[in-house]
Amino acid sequence: MATFVRAASLSGYAAVARRLGMDPHEMIRAAGFDPETLSNPDLRMPVAAVVELLEESALKSGCQTFGLQMAESWRMSDFGAVSLLLTHERTLRDALAATVRYRHLLNDSLTLSVEDEGKLVIVREELVTGSATQTRQAIELAMGIVFRLFRALLGPQWKPIGVRFTHRAPADLSVHRRLFGQQVQFAQEFNGIVCAAADLDRPNPSADPAMASYARGFMESLSSPDRVPIAREVRNAIQVLLPRGRATLEQVAQGFRMTPRTLQRLLDESGDAFSALLDDVRRELVPRYLENTAYSLTQVAELLGYAYPSSFTRWFVSQFGKSPARWRAEHARRSRSAKSR
Repeated sequence: MATFVRAASLSGYAAVARRLGMDPHEMIRAAGFDPETLSNPDLRMPVAAVVELLEESALKSGCQTFGLQMAESWRMSDFGAVSLLLTHERTLRDALAATVRYRHLLNDSLTLSVEDEGKLVIVREELVTGSATQTRQAIELAMGIVFRLFRALLGPQWKPIGVRFTHRAPADLSVHRRLFGQQVQFAQEFNGIVCAAADLDRPNPSADPAMASYARGFMESLSSPDRVPIAREVRNAIQVLLPRGRATLEQVAQGFRMTPRTLQRLLDESGDAFSALLDDVRRELVPRYLENTAYSLTQVAELLGYAYPSSFTRWFVSQFGKSPARWRAEHARRSRSAKSR
């Protein structure tokens, strides 16, 4: 199931590539795109290909913060027409809700959820790419962009309580600290930003209800969210709910404000099954988690929504024909062999 992102997401690509000694046009052509892509911000590009381009660029340049450096040049206008609505929303919470509603106009592989935890809020971000490829650069780009959205609406002096990444820390943390500050942690259970709940509800001094209403009507005229395939929406919801052990048909339906029977009917009509979508998401995520040795196998099981490691092991063997411990050991040997060449 292909997902797409606006070409504007690569707005900072050429500058970073050149700064690191690469020819951006050559890299873009090698990824299967026309270099003119960069001059058409509204062009829709396959997310999987963009993710691969970013990973290949980081590998070729030897720069582990390629995606994050791209995020440093992000501007509100890179969101295109959606930026008009975000600028005039009443609060940051409203702006995040609008980003979720109209993400099909920005990046329909992005899942964004706001979780209230008393006086704190966790804004989680994940990417559903449809493949098991590494997404470190794309995740850091997406996280950096959302962080800069916070700053755009709350002011340049705003600071988070914490920024969390599931992948390991790079050798050099200077770029992360330059953008996010000191409160950055790696090998965590989620990708996201932790902040005070009051920050999300602080009035936006630039808000204009009339302009927000106009922009919202314009967004609706561009494309209806109802056209987004239900299977894609369910996959996104599953990815968000998995680590909390709540990725069930009932919980997903509740999030869509419909009954489980209605959701099941919609899936049946589209030729999809909830259990198959759940397995798809788990197959996509599990290699990323197993490659990160900071996670124990018990933690991997929990991140995939299993209450018992034995249940996770049975599922993994049925999908990959070997135990997760054996898969991890074989992957480690291949990685050592590749590095020694």
